[in-house]
Amino acid sequence: MSAYGIDSRLFSIRKGVIHMRIDAFNQVSQLYRSNGTKKTGKVGTTVATDKVEISQIGRDFQVAKQAVSKASDIREDRVSAIREQMASGTYNVSMEDVADKLIGNYFAR
Repeated sequence: MSAYGIDSRLFSIRKGVIHMRIDAFNQVSQLYRSNGTKKTGKVGTTVATDKVEISQIGRDFQVAKQAVSKASDIREDRVSAIREQMASGTYNVSMEDVADKLIGNYFAR
């Protein structure tokens, strides 16, 4: 290193002018060229596939959900029994039960 903090192997100072050595420049440029990108060969490709596994509990839930969706919301046996009672005049509804259901539904909101 010189007094100016310049590496004397790369530069020389004559009459206050800094001169760069050409051969040193060539060496530096060769270093940068050798550290450049390099081409590589093809990398073998692998085929990855996604896979989903459903647990036994999940499968049971799907079966139960399908069974419920196929079932009717109307219980035909109860409806037919009440229709027969209404037709014969034996169907009686307790007004207390009706009032309890109405109040229960009102406060359940």
